[in-house]
Amino acid sequence: MSELKRELNLTEATTLNMIDMVGIGPFIVVPLVIQELHGPYSLYAWLLGALLAFVDGMVWAELGAAMPYAGGSYVFLKEIFGKDRWGKYFSFLFIWQTTFQAPLVVASGAIGFAQYFTYLIPLSYWQQKTVSGSLVIFLIFLLYRRIKTIGKISVILGVGVIGTILWIIVSGFLNFNTSYFTDVSGIDISFSSLFFIALGNASIKTVYTYLGYYNVCHLGGEIQSPGINIPRSIRISIFGITALYLMMQTSILGVVPWQEAMKSQFIVSLFFEKIYGETAAIAATALILWIAFASLFAVLLGYSRIPYAAAIDGNFFKPFGKLHPAKNFPHISLLVLGSIAFIFSLLFRLKEVISAILAMRILVQFISQTLGIIKLRKEKPKEFFPYKMPLFPLPAILAAIIWLGLFYSTGYFAFAGIGMMFLGTLVFLVKNKRSGDWPFNK
Repeated sequence: MSELKRELNLTEATTLNMIDMVGIGPFIVVPLVIQELHGPYSLYAWLLGALLAFVDGMVWAELGAAMPYAGGSYVFLKEIFGKDRWGKYFSFLFIWQTTFQAPLVVASGAIGFAQYFTYLIPLSYWQQKTVSGSLVIFLIFLLYRRIKTIGKISVILGVGVIGTILWIIVSGFLNFNTSYFTDVSGIDISFSSLFFIALGNASIKTVYTYLGYYNVCHLGGEIQSPGINIPRSIRISIFGITALYLMMQTSILGVVPWQEAMKSQFIVSLFFEKIYGETAAIAATALILWIAFASLFAVLLGYSRIPYAAAIDGNFFKPFGKLHPAKNFPHISLLVLGSIAFIFSLLFRLKEVISAILAMRILVQFISQTLGIIKLRKEKPKEFFPYKMPLFPLPAILAAIIWLGLFYSTGYFAFAGIGMMFLGTLVFLVKNKRSGDWPFNK
């Protein structure tokens, strides 16, 4: 049986992480964050998102370096909780929620792409759906090739992503109006319970824009020198994107009054329109669409490896474990997840999916891993971990606390997340009852 090849170097791995993180998300959520935390106070939400990415990134770096295989969290959860017992359950739940959550992530980016496209060409609701669905189909086509080619494409896409954000930052600081940035008129901010509720609601949006720093772990079986390159790529991508986000938000607040920014659906287009005029705004909008496309490219690539990993392990449908006979990538997994994402892109609206994505992932994936790494450290020898997080276990504990707070802030979507876990548990029990596997084996 053919195996995945380790052909992605540090530059390509880091680029895939960064373009995964910077999709249409930050350009859609900037106004939403300002609605919750007006003016310069909106930076608190971006800082909290960065803090969570830093501490949670340490957990991913340690797990990814120790277990550099395709599938990321699927492999981690199975190892943490025992391959023959509870690890089967947690890893199955992860695959169960990934089957729905991964296409939701792709659909959210495609929907955001179509929404931003309306700045260039006015589109009706169904015309927007045609754009979002067509985008998903094109992504599948572009990803249907060997990983070496994918790595080269990612670097090309990444240059456009970083270049666009730097253009925003430089333009903003060259045209910075201090009175806009420091304007707190009509704002009554006190560090009360209402402030922290608003911070939680805003941070759900900012955390959504940071997600992706772990994409390299899903591709662990294709990374060169994974014990070194996986932690490095995670650190570089988080530090780099945090700096870019903070400078971008600051520059926007220095050009567009926050009272106007919070109402804009095309905040970056408005930003450039105020500085350079309509022509530059059109060019900037085209580059934002480039960023959105690049992110979805990395997202769908990484997620397609997760069902593949479960299938070759015997914990998911066998066809997902097949590799393309000539191009050596999990083509069935890519086609199925892409097809579901296509359907979701036609069914849902953007605001409906952001909170749903986080609510479905926090308990099964993020909190289980942050607490699980503490358990794993006690059970495994030091040699098992090529990379060890500093100040252990404080980063893991802090990440778990923040994730719990964000889970609470998702509101009624938290119940949907719990419901998906319950339904996944029933499916797991029925499946294993029929197969005589744990917990029904003797």
